[in-house]
Amino acid sequence: MKDLNGTSRGRVNPGVPVIDITDPAKPWRTQSLVTPAMLDPWESLRVNARRQLLIADNGGNVGYMGGPEIDVYDLSADCRTPQLLASMEVGTGKDGGIQPPQRPAGHEGNVSPDGLTYYIGDFLGGRYHAVDITHSTKPRLVASFDMATTGLGGPHGLSVSEDGKRAYVVSSHVATPSEMLDPDAPARNGFLILDTSEVQARVPDAQMKVISSVTFKDGSVAQHTIPVTIGGKPHLVMVDEAGSAGLSGTASVKQACDAKQVAYPMARIYDISDEKKPVLVSKLMLETHDPANCDKVLPDIAGLSIFTYGSHYCSVDNRDNGTALACSYFNSGVRVFDIRNPARPKEIAYYNPAGATTPRAGSLHSELGAAVSGGPDWCASRADFDFDRGLLTTMCQDNGLLVLKFAKGTWPFAQSTPSTLQN
Repeated sequence: MKDLNGTSRGRVNPGVPVIDITDPAKPWRTQSLVTPAMLDPWESLRVNARRQLLIADNGGNVGYMGGPEIDVYDLSADCRTPQLLASMEVGTGKDGGIQPPQRPAGHEGNVSPDGLTYYIGDFLGGRYHAVDITHSTKPRLVASFDMATTGLGGPHGLSVSEDGKRAYVVSSHVATPSEMLDPDAPARNGFLILDTSEVQARVPDAQMKVISSVTFKDGSVAQHTIPVTIGGKPHLVMVDEAGSAGLSGTASVKQACDAKQVAYPMARIYDISDEKKPVLVSKLMLETHDPANCDKVLPDIAGLSIFTYGSHYCSVDNRDNGTALACSYFNSGVRVFDIRNPARPKEIAYYNPAGATTPRAGSLHSELGAAVSGGPDWCASRADFDFDRGLLTTMCQDNGLLVLKFAKGTWPFAQSTPSTLQN
């Protein structure tokens, strides 16, 4: 990496590309957005369909040195040509909002379903920040939650309930070798349910309060969450970015295998009917996750870098009526699961793109020196379900944008319904 804004990292068109997929077989770039947050939004880029807004925070260089900027665009006239509404530093005094002890730094983020609040997952500062975007031209910071007060891990991704009164945030942590092996050592990786009623009501000096937390040792670097109603009951999908011993390179995989622990991250489904006592319903494990297969998998990742066979981002087809879950699994490609019975999720489709033989401009896989010519791609992005056309749209680091078509009869199911609220 040569700079902090992505302009000299080999990219022909730096920033966020806007791609028209009206004809899914012939996608074309209409423009690129190059305002401060859009130059490197990292894991923060979100669209709110109700208000037709595109929002991101400034992830900076590889997500660890972000800035306080929030960019807001209007998509209502023509989503192919987003119109800038605001590019504002929040939490610094310039926005007229509160100022946390350390200025916010972008990394992750998500927007409430009503489109009135954008939350920043500040990985560097250890906080979740709530930004009021009711007036989309004047975003301002209205609340900040310090993860250090929980005694657990740090912030990363999150999601927000339909009514805006709950945030499902993650506690991101990597256990030390001694913590991993000690059955009495407390687990710190997992998720929390926060009461965000005061934020939603715009109470002055609004506070976010812990309702419950769930932690575990067979995963680390908690990534994000998705609240979803399945079969009429409230559930939460929670996804890790790393396995029991860390980011799933050869050394951490071997360490986890030696401890007979799960070496790769995965998605989990919890029943949150009682939000004070979430109950684990299932784990979405591939065969690579089974410690019994370590001897088969270790030779396969020799010479590769971090992440390898782990999960990263998932999406449901409809948060109000979840029937399918699509997850990116880095070297294992894109996997789609039938979750109509959340206790027994069933893989129904997958796509693993061809390995790239030459580095691609803008591919973090290549920039980190992790790509192997002809080797597996990194699939790490969210996916979007297109109910009407039976499509799944996502991207992988080396292959770029992918518009995938489900085989006939695969999805949607008879119970499936279209939705723009998927993650």
